[in-house]
Parts: sequence; C-alpha cells; structure tokens
Amino acid sequence: MSIVIGQGDALGWLNPTVIGLALVFVIAAVVFLRVEAGRADGFVDLTLFENRTYAGATLSNFLLNGAAGTLLVALALVQQGAGLSSFQAGLLTLGYLVAILGTIRVGEKLLQQLGARRPMLMGCAITAAGILLTTFTFLRARQYMIVAFVGFTLFGVGLGFYATPSTDAALSNVPGDKTGAASGIYKMASSLGAALGVAISAALFTALSGLESQSGPLSDLSSEGPTISTSGSQPRSRCCSTC
Repeated sequence: MSIVIGQGDALGWLNPTVIGLALVFVIAAVVFLRVEAGRADGFVDLTLFENRTYAGATLSNFLLNGAAGTLLVALALVQQGAGLSSFQAGLLTLGYLVAILGTIRVGEKLLQQLGARRPMLMGCAITAAGILLTTFTFLRARQYMIVAFVGFTLFGVGLGFYATPSTDAALSNVPGDKTGAASGIYKMASSLGAALGVAISAALFTALSGLESQSGPLSDLSSEGPTISTSGSQPRSRCCSTC
C-alpha cells in the first residue's frame, strides 16, 4: 500500500503493477481479518475493539498522528517556494518539539482534573488550529514562515494535551490480562497513522504541485518578502498562492 500511495502518480494509477498491489492489499487485509477473528490466540486481539472507549481512543490516535503529513507538506513548500535548505526549514519545527515536551505534563494534570474526554477534544481542536495555520499560503514567504512556526507549535501543544488522556482512556478500559496487547495495538495505530499520513500527503502534494518537474527553488528570501508559489519557475505575485 505504501508503494501504491507513494509511487502511484509516477507509475500511473492504472498501471497493472499499481492495480495489482492494491488488489493484493485488499485481499490480504480481508484474509487477515477473517483468520484473526476466528482465533483465540490471534496476532491481533480484535475483540479489544468491542470496547467502544478503547476503539475510539485508538482510532483518534491513528487519525491525529496521520495529520503529521501536513508537516511534510509545509516544509516542502517553504523549501521549494522560499528557497530554504532542509536544515533551515527544519528549524521551523523546533516549536513543535518544545511544545510537546512542555505540555505532556499539562495533559496529565488536565486528565486528573477533567477526565480523559475534554483534554482529548481540546488537544484535537488545538492541533486542527495549528494545521489550519499551515494552509495560509496566500501570505508572503516571511509571513508564512512565522505563521507556520506558530502552527507547528500549536500542533505540538495539541499532541501534548492529547497524548496522556488518550493513552489512559484506551488502556484503563481493557481487562488487565489484555493490557499488553492493547498497548501494542494502540502504539501500532499511532505509527501506522503517521506512516500513512506522510505517504498520502507527500503523494498528493507532489501530484498536485508538480514538484517533480521543478529543478530548484522558486524564489529567494529578500527584505521585501518573496512569494511562495508551486506552479512555475518564477513567482507571479507577492502572495503565497499555490495556484
């Protein structure tokens, strides 16, 4: 599936290889679920998902980590549009790291005072606000980088608020003898969500912006504030438009 998502545009979505791999994934998934559902000692304990609280926490964990793909798109945008190096673009995510480390304990305190539901909702809302800020591509390059930095920081704050309450909600609602399996599935959901989120976001961004056909950055950083544009070899206006 990763090959289909990541290379589908380059190979062609109707390419026999792409279609074949997609069918293999679907068939394998169906067979896996049927086999696992009928085994008492299955590789994945699917009965855990009968617990709605655990299923909800795991699903939200998968989706929230899938949103990490937006970080990749924003970083690729500033590299292509503003001529930043990968190191310079990566510095924009420092707020993300600091925010996560600084708010993990805040999420724990919120869990103790408010329970798991409200901090999880707060975390998701703050993360959504951060993602929204990274879509402000109509801004000038310097302005966009500031807004994106704030967006990345909010993304980290949201994850910090969300992490501990979500983990507690998932694992405190399963039988004690299944805690290990539940923890493993929960962690797998976060890793799988991040992997698919990055793959899908990168594939869509590459396909829609034509990055593969561009040979270099589209503009230089200047005191006036260059534009971020992903449509041609020269910026057409002083806004951060991707059109």
